Amino acid sequence: MSTTQSRPAPSPQLSDTAVMAILRSAQPTHVEAVARALVDAGITCLELTLTIPGALDLLPQLRAALPSGLDLGIGTVTTAEQAGAAIEAGAQFLVCPTVSLAVLEVATARGVPCYPGAWTPTEVLTAWEAGATAVKLFPAASGGPAHLRRLRDPLPGIPLLPTGGVAIDQVGDYLRAGAFAVGLGSPLVGDALDGGDLAALGTRARQALDVTARSGR
Repeated sequence: MSTTQSRPAPSPQLSDTAVMAILRSAQPTHVEAVARALVDAGITCLELTLTIPGALDLLPQLRAALPSGLDLGIGTVTTAEQAGAAIEAGAQFLVCPTVSLAVLEVATARGVPCYPGAWTPTEVLTAWEAGATAVKLFPAASGGPAHLRRLRDPLPGIPLLPTGGVAIDQVGDYLRAGAFAVGLGSPLVGDALDGGDLAALGTRARQALDVTARSGR
């Protein structure tokens, strides 16, 4: 495959804000309220994980209920079948926990950005050569910004998206280490998906966006 021609580009929503919000919950009850609070705070790239019951039905419901211009994707995609179903449901990007070549093949064939998870230099390069839009460094907290910086040294042309335990106060550190953007899950969402404080969620979201704005993103 010629990745230079077929690699889907990241959305302006992710490129401009440098934040992907990750919504993972055991039940869908509060997903719409959380998504609305994030959008109101200025985060416009949202990932719904397949671990949310009925995530593929929820995606078009969110698109209808929320303002236009959002980048809504599906995460925890591990098979080609899941990838195809997510795209049919309207997913604008796919996120994987691993380097799934089958998922990457479906995504690139359909022109949909894909962010596979990788940890080692070999995994990062494999994902990139298979057509990844950017490579999700996962779990980022296990190595922190220093690990990302060390990967960037030999692989400077591959955009990295650290995800997994990235704290709000670490966003700037990851960006200074060379991250293309950050994926923020539980440190951003907190208990909001369990019915927790939406105002506090909005405050955390604005804090993250303030950091990325100061970084020049």
